[in-house]
Amino acid sequence: MDPYAALRYREFNIFLLVRFAMVFAWSMQFIVIEWQVYSMTKDPLSLGIIGLMEVIPAVSTALFAGHVVDQKEKRNLLVKCIFGFSIISLGLFLLSWPSIELHLSQQVILYNIYGLVFLGGIVRAFIGPTIFSLIALIVPKKIYPNAATWSSTTWQLAAVLGPALAGFSISWMGVHWSMCLIFGFSVLALISLSQIKRKPILNPKIGEPVFQSLKEGLRFVFSTKAILGALTLDMIAVLFGGAVALLPVYAQDILHVGSEGFGILRAAPAVGAAITMLGSTRFPLHKNAGKKLLLAVFGFGICMIVFGLSTYFWLSVAALFVSGAVDGVSMIIRQTILQLKTPDHMRGRVASVNSMFVGSSNELGAFESGLTAKLMGTVTAVVFGGCMTLLTVGATAFVSPTFRRLDLSRDIEEHEKEE
Repeated sequence: MDPYAALRYREFNIFLLVRFAMVFAWSMQFIVIEWQVYSMTKDPLSLGIIGLMEVIPAVSTALFAGHVVDQKEKRNLLVKCIFGFSIISLGLFLLSWPSIELHLSQQVILYNIYGLVFLGGIVRAFIGPTIFSLIALIVPKKIYPNAATWSSTTWQLAAVLGPALAGFSISWMGVHWSMCLIFGFSVLALISLSQIKRKPILNPKIGEPVFQSLKEGLRFVFSTKAILGALTLDMIAVLFGGAVALLPVYAQDILHVGSEGFGILRAAPAVGAAITMLGSTRFPLHKNAGKKLLLAVFGFGICMIVFGLSTYFWLSVAALFVSGAVDGVSMIIRQTILQLKTPDHMRGRVASVNSMFVGSSNELGAFESGLTAKLMGTVTAVVFGGCMTLLTVGATAFVSPTFRRLDLSRDIEEHEKEE
């Protein structure tokens, strides 16, 4: 297969620019918020609360968001999502203004930050399914796996640069102007998105009652073993392997490396994932996908244990780098399964369930990590999470032999024949 097949479509390249700008802004914003909140409170539980404030609205509105995405035109819906994110970024920029900080108490600022993060969770519930559905309308079915790989690679590249720049920008120009830069990238995404044309609505059941639509989406996910297995495995692994949420604690109190070191630690997993994803454009992962996914998540758990126990900065960076590399394998396989196994008219609902299982587990994992760090100590919490990840992989491999034998080669061949 042509490794650059998806890049030969102009609108897909524009889509990648939009996705890069949004992921860059979102990941950078989350890091700046984490740093600001922990600097204000010096309490690891506050980092968990940030995750909880985003996961509550993201999970509670996800299914409804999937229904809306399947019923609406995707390009314009994405415009509304990015506009909402821009307003939130502008609010955080204003909250960090020095003159405002002088007139508001620390508690008021903290509660306002939590409130804006909560609104961001609502936006995220819509933006994930919209992006997932839009890809399928830009490229033909036969190159879905290639498009999914490039889209995931772009996501990881932005996730590399966003956290890295966040760490350095906090040091160079402070939280306030870092927030201004984030707002600028959201505006760039809006301008770029205007170059993509409106897309047709492929759902044959426009106007379908909400509860009937949601029921159909859930039934499909829970009856498709490949999708359910991939989502469940990744959700549990991310939930208990959410050590990244505790990086401000490691950077400030354990490794003593400051904001620059924090940026390097935060970017290390994404660097590893980006390298894996670039390699996968030439070496596809669809053969023996089930076994590869299980091995990838097992490797992720091992890396979390090494990171948790490490007191050496570069060993910690290496552990996070490898964790990102194996997580990249997991992400590509999961996205390929979703693209190949999901009918066009159900993409929004399936993607919303995916966001509940996987996307929201990042924030729920952040809360779990913050809470366990508060109860049992930071190092113990990270090691505990890694061990739970290993147990999850073992249990999945034992109880689901069909998932172990999952191979996506036949699905890809069928899509090529359809074209």
